[in-house]
Amino acid sequence: MSAPGSAGGPVRLRYDRVEMTLPRRSLIGAAAAQFAVNIVGAQPRRRYRTATVGSGWWGMNITREAIASGECQIVALCDVDRNQLTPAAAEAGKLTSDQPKLYADYREMLSKEKPEIVIVGTPDHWHPLVTIAAVAAGAHVYVEKPISHTIREGRAMVNAARAANRVVQVGTHRRVSPHNISGMEFLRSGKAGKIGMVRSFVHNAGGPGQKTPDSDPPAGLDWDVWCGPAPKHPFNKSIHPRGFRQHLDYANGTMGDWGIHWFDQILWWTEEKWPRRVFSTASRHIKQDSTTAPDTQVATFEFESFTATWEHRQYAANNAEKAGVGCYFYGTEGTFHMGWLDGWTFYPADRKKEPIHAEPKLNPPDNQNIKELFADFLACIKSGNRPVCDIEIGHRSTVMSLLGMLSAKVSRAVNWDGDKETILNDAAANKLLSRPYRAPWKYPV
Repeated sequence: MSAPGSAGGPVRLRYDRVEMTLPRRSLIGAAAAQFAVNIVGAQPRRRYRTATVGSGWWGMNITREAIASGECQIVALCDVDRNQLTPAAAEAGKLTSDQPKLYADYREMLSKEKPEIVIVGTPDHWHPLVTIAAVAAGAHVYVEKPISHTIREGRAMVNAARAANRVVQVGTHRRVSPHNISGMEFLRSGKAGKIGMVRSFVHNAGGPGQKTPDSDPPAGLDWDVWCGPAPKHPFNKSIHPRGFRQHLDYANGTMGDWGIHWFDQILWWTEEKWPRRVFSTASRHIKQDSTTAPDTQVATFEFESFTATWEHRQYAANNAEKAGVGCYFYGTEGTFHMGWLDGWTFYPADRKKEPIHAEPKLNPPDNQNIKELFADFLACIKSGNRPVCDIEIGHRSTVMSLLGMLSAKVSRAVNWDGDKETILNDAAANKLLSRPYRAPWKYPV
């Protein structure tokens, strides 16, 4: 894909052999414009005192980008698992001359190190408490998605960020991926016509699996603190490390993990802020392992002007379907697929016309765009602008996934009042907007 053009004139985009002209203003609209303004408005570099809470796989992916930016002094790494903390410190020592202090308690770390930036790469159930404490301590926060385990935790995070006037960026990095930006511009240009339905999905390969026996926690892991405010179950290797997403006391399954990325694409495209009615059904038809999340789930989200659906399965990946992940936007002029590793493709309703395609531009490791998102985060700290994945945006995308899980739990449709963030005429469902915390942890208000 190429996009030459003068600063003020139209831009000609070439996707394979097909060209189209869009107004310059159209090209840099919405998130693309904000991203450009944030980066252009950056001031001369300085190094921010930076700490990471949750030093495992993804926390270190973000920390590497912080180090690579040249604008972050890594003053602390925090994790309740020494088996993650020790190798993270060793890697940081190879990437930077900084000498971060090591902590097991984020509260002690915040008090002693007084970081200006905190990266939150913990499991989902810890995101709210760490983020709220960090902004209250004066830090700007980069928090992984989904932002929370329950809806009211998310609202508390938004309120805390606003009260402290801190920048909070959510790790939905597809907002800065080049093909997602150009694809969103294509959709908004009207080339796909009026869109009446969006289908979002993730289909993974897999089988029944097998039970993993409970065991003693490995040496170096404080399992009680790892569970934190969530229910404490016996340690099981299927939960930690990296397996927590499929255990419903600590995350919200595939819909909470993958769903937020694609719900975020839907909310980025539409002018509507939330669905008005949600219905979901979820089951474990295949899995026989120690996880608790559904291996099969289907949800419908009714908006005012269109219908969105979600589906996932953790089995039966195949070559019969053109894509295993993404969103299909069904419009009167054709069908648009927003993908990941395969970029985006528009299939015109007129079958005589060639499809239009844009290749992705993704970064190693793990085919992501954290680098661009972290650059936007740093620029917003300097400028005071809201980031492209602001905490309010991340909250709304998280809410969609949590409403889908909530509907499945109560086995009925729920009617959502997005202004008041409450479910209409359903006391039992409203109870699931929050959950009891395990002592001594206090649910955020």
